[in-house]
Amino acid sequence: VQLVESGGGLAQAGGSLRLSCTASGRAFGTYTVAWFRRPPGKAREFVALIIWSGTTTDYADAVKGRFTVSRDNAKNTAYLQMNSLKFEDTAVYYCAANDRGIISTTEDFYTYWGQGIQVTVSS
Repeated sequence: VQLVESGGGLAQAGGSLRLSCTASGRAFGTYTVAWFRRPPGKAREFVALIIWSGTTTDYADAVKGRFTVSRDNAKNTAYLQMNSLKFEDTAVYYCAANDRGIISTTEDFYTYWGQGIQVTVSS
């Protein structure tokens, strides 16, 4: 399984970006998908997750109310809509997935990872 992120780039504080995560493989609809990020000089941290059906999501406190995770299984794609961006949202964002039905905010439980995409928010 390969995951490819797109949609990153530069945004102004208060602005919006939408990240996409497109997966190869037919079983994407069974995966739990999560987004993580690595801010400059810091460890990678959990951002959001969505289960296979899309009926359950979870968010880090830092992004609740501003970010929305969604998915379109017919397109093998998950999304992270980021609104009201803040300077501290600047990071490399990673899409991750596991095919074991595990719902976790811990990166150790995710088998498949994208290469990461830069999001830079100017203040």
